[in-house]
Amino acid sequence: MCGIAGLFLKNAALEPQLGAMLHRMIETLSDRGPDSAGFAIYGKGDRGRIKVTLRIVGGDAAATIAELEREVGPLHAVTRSNHVIVSVATDLRERLVAAVARQAPAVEVVGSGARMELYKEVGLPGDVARRFALSSMSGTHGIGHTRMATESAVTTNGAHPFSTGLDQCLVHNGSLSNHHAVRRVLKREGLSFATDNDSEVAAGYLTWRMREGAGLKQALTQSLSDLDGFYTFVVGTETGFAVLRDPIACKPAVMAETDDYVAFGSEYRALDALPGIANARVFEPEPSIVYAWERH
Repeated sequence: MCGIAGLFLKNAALEPQLGAMLHRMIETLSDRGPDSAGFAIYGKGDRGRIKVTLRIVGGDAAATIAELEREVGPLHAVTRSNHVIVSVATDLRERLVAAVARQAPAVEVVGSGARMELYKEVGLPGDVARRFALSSMSGTHGIGHTRMATESAVTTNGAHPFSTGLDQCLVHNGSLSNHHAVRRVLKREGLSFATDNDSEVAAGYLTWRMREGAGLKQALTQSLSDLDGFYTFVVGTETGFAVLRDPIACKPAVMAETDDYVAFGSEYRALDALPGIANARVFEPEPSIVYAWERH
């Protein structure tokens, strides 16, 4: 099953409402994925700095940050439940990630980017959203996912979104049939994976293509020939938002566009409370067509 929600705001006046709108969309899709949930928010960034999302379980977050500071230097940290958003100078990101691996192996790096914050946890989607106070978050765009685990255990690591590159994340509804073969290729290209989930492979594939010079839309177009299976992808980058369905398009999907926003939902009921939805252009995305929006 699984449920996907996504919002890309065109109207800056709506940015303070992004989290509240996305929260309702995710909670509405709870019965499509009651096992776990997650979301990525693209909010304000600071020039020359990177935000690293850490998941700290079973430990003292303040003590962990203090230990990391002894190796990396002063850190600006914001805690939301068991996730901590750490802001560092861009050139210190790799040092921070290495310090986490050495000093705090039980801490997980969930994602990082100039603007992206990524949260995910096991539990009912509405509870997960409330746990991280999603409704209070603002930003320009965001994506969310509600998971019904069918191919692996119910774990936080298996929850979506998956992030394998800076400011890049992906949510997925469906199943890839050739993900093991693609994973082997990507490992030879230097990518690493934290789970056996096929969705993480899809995220890694896009990271690789974009690292090689493709834009988001081009990378998704290339995936049509390289990734086999049935799927709906919703992808976020620092400035972009994109949707792609496989050539058969057997997974449900609906989109709405107004002068103020673009919205995606696995079902229309996820969109029905959005402002101005009555006057939106509502449509089903076509198979094998990349729908992409960029903010410049």
